[in-house]
Amino acid sequence: MQIILLDKVVNLGNLGEVVKVKDGYARNFLIPSGRARRATAAAKAEFEAKRAQLEKVAAEKLALAQAQGEKLAGSTVKLTQKAGVDGRLFGSVTHQDIAEELNKQGYKLAKSQVRLPNGPIKTVSDSSVSVVLHTDVVVQVSVSVYGETA
Repeated sequence: MQIILLDKVVNLGNLGEVVKVKDGYARNFLIPSGRARRATAAAKAEFEAKRAQLEKVAAEKLALAQAQGEKLAGSTVKLTQKAGVDGRLFGSVTHQDIAEELNKQGYKLAKSQVRLPNGPIKTVSDSSVSVVLHTDVVVQVSVSVYGETA
């Protein structure tokens, strides 16, 4: 299916590009989320009429993400979990826990924006995780997990 992108999509294309994707991806994700439209002649003409406005909105989103990224860069998240004497946690620290702690610190993040490189953290340690604020803005945040004996 041919679609026209209304927003930058990772591994697919930039604003205004006409790309070919599988029907299900377009019908079930891109079109309902407002990131794309079917590439008909009418849709292309409507996009060209709104191009300046869409580019302005995209630039504003990028500027907001960059500003938040500058504040967030170098931040440290400190979490305390119950752990055994060998340093293994009872349970684990997930992207949900990290997102909640960052929200408490005043950043507005969804748990899907936190990316753990090796899966959940299962030991008392210091780690680095990625926070994706925009397709072009990825910030590294330090996570320190402390153990508390049960």
